[in-house]
Amino acid sequence: MRIGMLTGGGDCPGLNAVLRGAVRAMEVEHGGEVIGFEDGWRGVLEDRWERLDVNRCRGILPRGGTILGTSRDQPYTLADGPQRVAQVVEAHGLDAIVAIGGDGTMGVTKDLHRDGIPVVGVPKTIDNDIALTEMTFGFQTAVQICTFSIDRLHTTAESHDRVLVVEVMGRHVGHIATWAGIAGGATIALVPEEPFDIDDVCRRIVSRHRHGSWATIVVVAEGARPV
Repeated sequence: MRIGMLTGGGDCPGLNAVLRGAVRAMEVEHGGEVIGFEDGWRGVLEDRWERLDVNRCRGILPRGGTILGTSRDQPYTLADGPQRVAQVVEAHGLDAIVAIGGDGTMGVTKDLHRDGIPVVGVPKTIDNDIALTEMTFGFQTAVQICTFSIDRLHTTAESHDRVLVVEVMGRHVGHIATWAGIAGGATIALVPEEPFDIDDVCRRIVSRHRHGSWATIVVVAEGARPV
């Protein structure tokens, strides 16, 4: 068995761990071979790759990022993109391409599968917004880091009687803002799923002031929008 692997979209914690796990399973347990395409789908389209084996993956488990590099290029933006992917699969004798990525990468794998190209999608995103996946890897680490930051902002807000606004990732969903906001003890969390009324936000802050609480932390997902 021979597979090709790639990482697409933004980087997130856990990418190298997935690569290492797949390589060890293929080589040690199944006697197979893995090649890694560089810079996501761009590497497939340009046929740029490297051999991935146990020695290459030694020591990468705790490392952030991805040893293969990544990009947001997609085959379907080119007229002959899918055909080039099929040619690469055939040329290297691949049983499948394993694509690790978020919603964009998963969309490409769905389309390639529809076109008869053997692919496997491994859902990855810190936003935790891929359907039929309870929790994507990268999400928990993102929540932990945001919670860590919010925890340490409390002392600044309290020392200076300030209202602090913390923006976190989350274009279309507010999972990070909600989880980190609750864990970090924020007063308000604004998420894309529910447009906010800025007057209501101000009233909540003023109400806290009237009760003697001058320090307030507001967590805002990047995709949050006012009504």
